[in-house]
Amino acid sequence: MTAREQAEMCETLGFVGGGQMAEALIKGLLSKKLLKPGRITASDLSEDRRNHLKESFGINITSENKEAVTGSEIVILAVKPQVMSIVLEDIGPVVSSNHIVVSIAAGITIHSLEKRLPKGTRVVRVMPNTPALVQTGAAALCKGTAASQGDLDTVRQILEAVGKAVIVPEALMDAVTGLSGSGPAYVFTFIEGLIDAGVREGLPRTVAQELVVQTVLGAAIMCQNSGKHPAELTTMVTSPGGTTVAGLHVLERAALRGILLDAVRAATERSKELGG
Repeated sequence: MTAREQAEMCETLGFVGGGQMAEALIKGLLSKKLLKPGRITASDLSEDRRNHLKESFGINITSENKEAVTGSEIVILAVKPQVMSIVLEDIGPVVSSNHIVVSIAAGITIHSLEKRLPKGTRVVRVMPNTPALVQTGAAALCKGTAASQGDLDTVRQILEAVGKAVIVPEALMDAVTGLSGSGPAYVFTFIEGLIDAGVREGLPRTVAQELVVQTVLGAAIMCQNSGKHPAELTTMVTSPGGTTVAGLHVLERAALRGILLDAVRAATERSKELGG
């Protein structure tokens, strides 16, 4: 960790939208001591949501998006793609070149953001995912025309408070959305299927779930830490004529890889559609 990462960030941070992803980032920043609660403001239409954030983290809250923007140097737009145009119209008059504006909305392009904000606004587009809620997120980011490398580094530091972050060209952001953005749902579905398979073979559901979750977790950590290609790790488990190769044969016959390719392609295309 660099000296800058160890020190508290100097910036003030505003969230437009106080949902789950905003909460994940707030929790990560505070737990890593990158910001103090008094330097964070969140706006949300829901009074219950505002009160939850205030009681949980001691941050500043407001029902007015403009208030979250004017009091902050970094503004994170944590809203659904479908309402982004309304939000940009609302905050546009109080956004300036002094702000870094960060969008975490799926599919919304930098061009779409920049044309609705004042000229010279420093825009960074981000695609996070839900494991950020447990500080194991995977995110990608890219910068707009007016943003600097320093702006990109600052936003990356925020994201790395809740996991890992990579910088990619914007042309790849829809693919990131289809892969890691939507990916947790694919993995959850895979986990659910394995649990059901264990139950079918006679295991109590609680036992099957414990075994499956730990198996998936362990396999992921092996991929992350071993430095080996997944195919090599598969070979380590697969004995000639054994049980694993029998199971893998069924997966290959069912074209599991092809199904995954199609799922990521479908989600990627949907991300492009959301970008309009």
